Amino acid sequence: MIQDQKHLVDEIVRLKEQRRAIILAHNYQRDEVQEIADFTGDSLELSRTAASIDCEVLVFCGVHFMAESAAILSPNKTVLLPEMDAWCPMADMVELSGPRHVWKAFPGYDEQPVFVFPHEFTLRDMKAQYPGVPVVAYVNTSAAVKAESDICCTSANVAKVVDSLPENEIICIPDRNLSAWAQKNSSKKIISWDGFCHVHDRITLKDVAKARSAHPEALVMAHPECRLEVLEAADHVTSTSGMLRYAKASSAPEFIVGTELGLMFRLRRENPGKAFYPLRSDMICPNMKKITLKSILRVLQTMENVITVPEDIRVRAKRALDRMLDIPS
Repeated sequence: MIQDQKHLVDEIVRLKEQRRAIILAHNYQRDEVQEIADFTGDSLELSRTAASIDCEVLVFCGVHFMAESAAILSPNKTVLLPEMDAWCPMADMVELSGPRHVWKAFPGYDEQPVFVFPHEFTLRDMKAQYPGVPVVAYVNTSAAVKAESDICCTSANVAKVVDSLPENEIICIPDRNLSAWAQKNSSKKIISWDGFCHVHDRITLKDVAKARSAHPEALVMAHPECRLEVLEAADHVTSTSGMLRYAKASSAPEFIVGTELGLMFRLRRENPGKAFYPLRSDMICPNMKKITLKSILRVLQTMENVITVPEDIRVRAKRALDRMLDIPS
């Protein structure tokens, strides 16, 4: 098994050089995928890296909307997604028009509540219902949805983005929990889309209490995609990149991690003297785990699974991203 993995890694490295390729891996990817990546980070960090790095090919190890963001910001580079069925359920919970998806269950999580969108409500329906109200789109959305929005945001800067707009009412899509966090941290009125991340939304106050009981000296870090009551019970609320910075800067020796388990790899590697415990043991995104060393090698060999964004959509989506990036940090 070890010899097989070494062969895969050697071939990937060889083809990377031949293709002038860079491998980008999201913080939720498998450990071995993060290990071989040239850059790891959250979705926006990676897309910005993709735009600035000198290469011809970007192998984006994440989900579909992330590879789209890289293609939006790097139109002259070839963006490859190792697994085309690696998608984000939350990102697909908002569409522009046409029939709605109906979610009956998430693969591997049949115990989760059934989530069904009411009727065939779309983003354009919402904009018509609230004429003139600007739309803030989480980066966890499709290129087409970004193009229909006024500005993008991340989990780290949503309140700052909302407050940068002159209007007093703001539509936030697609995550209801991120919208609730923005509402708590802004005086603006937030009109929320009813989407969610099935990994973060499952965390409850009972889970927080159980984790604190098991690790009473540990600080609780929670991602803004968690429910508001969970965020209010945490010691620190931040994005995945923020968790990495917080854990490194803190003098605390123990942390409870309220996000997808993939982040544990970097947390432990970058903080060898500290202990990290998952808030729940089942915080796994199946789509983030679809990409393997074999699928990375395959796309480098075949140059298939190219992610492209139509130019009219790309230009408008980039404008929404650029407006966010122009806000002073």
